[in-house]
Amino acid sequence: MKIAIFSIHSFDKPFFEKIKNSNHELVYFQEQLSKETAYLAKDFDAIAIFTSDTVNVDVLQLLHSYGVKYIALRSAGYDHVDLSKAAELKIKVANVPEYSPFAIAEHTVAMILALNRKLIIADNRVKRHNFSLGGLTGFDLNGKTVGLIGTGKIGSVLAKILHGFGCNLLGYDKIEDGSLKSKYALQYATLDELCQQSDIISLNLPLNKDTKYMINEQQISLMKNGVMLINTARGGIVNTQSVLNALKSGKMGSFGMDVYENEKGVFFFDHSHSILQDDILALLATFSNVLITAHQAFLTNEALEGIVSTTLKNIDQWQNEGKSINDIN
Repeated sequence: MKIAIFSIHSFDKPFFEKIKNSNHELVYFQEQLSKETAYLAKDFDAIAIFTSDTVNVDVLQLLHSYGVKYIALRSAGYDHVDLSKAAELKIKVANVPEYSPFAIAEHTVAMILALNRKLIIADNRVKRHNFSLGGLTGFDLNGKTVGLIGTGKIGSVLAKILHGFGCNLLGYDKIEDGSLKSKYALQYATLDELCQQSDIISLNLPLNKDTKYMINEQQISLMKNGVMLINTARGGIVNTQSVLNALKSGKMGSFGMDVYENEKGVFFFDHSHSILQDDILALLATFSNVLITAHQAFLTNEALEGIVSTTLKNIDQWQNEGKSINDIN
């Protein structure tokens, strides 16, 4: 099968080269998929896309006209794809439902620790030969209440890690996991209760119509003064302006963001030689109590190998069986 791989990066191309087989012809494009670049998919059977690619109605119409029959997502999330239009055009779409929940969960904990113990500030001081300790006081994680919004695969791993730190765990999810209750003493609560009682809140759920701006001014008003919020899920779950206001007022103590609602065209690219046009992101980057990573949480060898392996397996199944076990439309 002839496959166009959009948004290829230096970090994932080696894994495609390592895992690919002779059944497929892979052609790499650094360009993001959009209405303007869709022509690159002409005469390809399948495309493999990243979270930064756009697959709306217009793009799907073009892909269909160019003969594309399959879209393999290199991600678990699929909020960037119009699934109903793809189904209407009989274009199959499959995702990578699980690669390494450990990668995301461990990055979440790294952000919690870095923010709490002021590690970035301390490192910057020492590099300037400033060895003072003023303003670096953190708190023990032991005994603190952590609210996990989303207790699926990633949330479950996070619960295991935080239980080891001695944290009290609250969970919010449509589907309760009884094993988390028995193993880690996690207690399920309403979203309001979780916001009211948690010292730290972590977002571990997909972006959809129900979770868009789930964290907004109203929910933030319920949170404890000085709460820490970590988002390694999807940027659109958080109303960033509301978070910015809460940070400025002191209501929110710290914020860790690996994803951003307006990250498209910014994250995954080097803008160091230009002026950042996003005023909210530029302002957040100046806050000492904000830690920003550019959609990096998934970036481990194990996760990348899992993503590429499942992506190619989905394509193998389409070629051999006409469907994949990971079809989502």
